[in-house]
Order: sequence, then C-alpha cells, then structure tokens
Amino acid sequence: MNLNFKNKVFVITGGAKGIGAEIATKLVEEEGIPVILDKDEKAAEALLERLGKISNSTIFAHKIDLTDSDKCRSVVEQVVQDCGRIDGLINNAGVNDGIGLEKGSPEAFCNSIQKNLNHYYYMAHYCLPYLKERSGVILNIASKTAMTGQGNTSGYAAAKGGVLALTREWAVELLPYHIRINAIIPAEVMTPLYRNWLNSFDDPEAKEKSITDQIPLGNRMTTAEEIANTAAFLLSEKASHVTGQHIHVDGGYVHLDRIIGSTSNCRNNACYLYLANDH
Repeated sequence: MNLNFKNKVFVITGGAKGIGAEIATKLVEEEGIPVILDKDEKAAEALLERLGKISNSTIFAHKIDLTDSDKCRSVVEQVVQDCGRIDGLINNAGVNDGIGLEKGSPEAFCNSIQKNLNHYYYMAHYCLPYLKERSGVILNIASKTAMTGQGNTSGYAAAKGGVLALTREWAVELLPYHIRINAIIPAEVMTPLYRNWLNSFDDPEAKEKSITDQIPLGNRMTTAEEIANTAAFLLSEKASHVTGQHIHVDGGYVHLDRIIGSTSNCRNNACYLYLANDH
C-alpha cells in the first residue's frame, strides 16, 4: 500500500530503539524521511546503519536531552534547516521509572513527569509552525498504565494520562489548521527495556508467561512492528478523517476480561467473552 510518505519528514523522539526504531523503519520502507531524536547515540548510529541498507533516503539523527526545552527548540530549528519541512511529529520517548506513591518523593514524581510528559508539549509547541504549513500530523505514544494503573509507578501513569488528555486537547485546538492528533496505547510490547525488566526476575520465562497468559488475543506480546504498522496508518492520508482518538494496540488486553486469556477457561470448545467494564 502506498502511504504517500515520499520525501515527507517525520520527527521521532526516542527513535533509536524499541517502538520508535520500528516506526522509523516503517517510514523508511514507505520512502519517508525519519529524524531520530534520542539520548542514546550508539543506538542511533546502529539504527542509521541498518536503515541505510533498506533505503538510499537521507536519514537524520540527533543526540538530545528532551527534558531541556531550549534543546528541543534548537533541534527543531536544525531539522527545518536540514530538511526544509516537518510533516509529522511522533512523541514516543519515555521510561516507566517506578516512581510510586510509597516508594517515591515529590521531587522524584516531578522529575518523572518531566521525563515522560513535558517534552511532548515542548516538541509539539516548537514543531507547530511547520506542521501548520503542511497540515501535518502528531502521533503520541501513551501507555495502558494510564487506563489500568499498574502500582508503584505514579509518575509514569500520571504522565501517560496527561498524554491522552493532551491528544484530545490538541485535536480540538488545531482543527482550524487541519492538523490531526491521535494516540496509540500499547500494553505489553517486547522492547529492549521490557526485556531488561523481565531479566531482573529470578525466572524471566515464568514471569513472561504469567503476563502473556493474560493477553487475550494469542496469549502473546504485541510486537513493536505491530505498533509501527498502526502508527504508519495514523500518520498517513489513509487516516485523513481520524483525529482525537486513543487507539489500543494490545491484543485485547485492556478491554477484554483477562479471564479469557487462558484456554483453560474455555468449556465445551466454546469461549465466553465478557467485557471488562461490564463487571
């Protein structure tokens, strides 16, 4: 499918690894130009090398501390100087940092919000004049923690709840400019950070199984590529009348009752599906 990305410029925060890297890869496959913003310079260089084997397109990467608003402004100016345009912004960077109510502090909470929410605003604010020129698009990557809670991650959950609120707010504010804003809500996605977290347990395989047993569709993790496929659609003209939406890509994790995740709950070869919000 031609998504008409040729020569379009998309800025991706946290674009060097995980979901961000898969989105960058999908954009390159569709002849788009990703601009990767990440603090991990080595990961960005490795991704550029891999993407260079896929396409001859020019691909950009910048090392940046997104918590610094002045640096966000400067990097946007650099992108426009290099590329002459910005067609889309993918706000993706963040980390589930485990700043809870009991095992945290006001200072740590504020720092978590800074790392996981504020730069969404910074980047959208500085990209906006150029997005207006192109009737561009903003895609925010949120998290199921904003919908379900997790425990011991107040900062991250609050930040991702803020991401969802800003998605709706910006969709309303930017209607006059025909700029679309949507959010993807992943649940359990196998990324390098997620793998590192699993490896912190005595039995990573058992821990992973305890999670995948609760994912209704296929009892498996969502892949980063599946998130990227949805991202590509939402960034494209194929989604030209989609804005202000929160899109779950999670194998039914949030909206289907977790009890159906195990085939042991199927009786007489028939599984009964119950919507979680009905109980």
